[in-house]
Amino acid sequence: MPEHLSFLPAAGAAFLTLACVAWLIGVTRMLRRFRAEAAMAWPASPGEDTALPAMPGPRETGPRREAVELTPAEREAFAGLVRRLDSGH
Repeated sequence: MPEHLSFLPAAGAAFLTLACVAWLIGVTRMLRRFRAEAAMAWPASPGEDTALPAMPGPRETGPRREAVELTPAEREAFAGLVRRLDSGH
């Protein structure tokens, strides 16, 4: 050990290293157990469909689109609003 280092920093570094190794081992075991449980749970019985449930398509994920018919006066008012916004006033 170098002369300018005391025992406490070296012991702290060793402790942190051991704590990180123990944490990694714990996380690895937890993930393996979770993966094994998930594999045993799917499919529940041999007669069930083994395919994953279908995901909704990109157009099916959001709220439904609504359309409203505008009266001629409403269309003219909207066109006037767009013209006013385009001119910057």
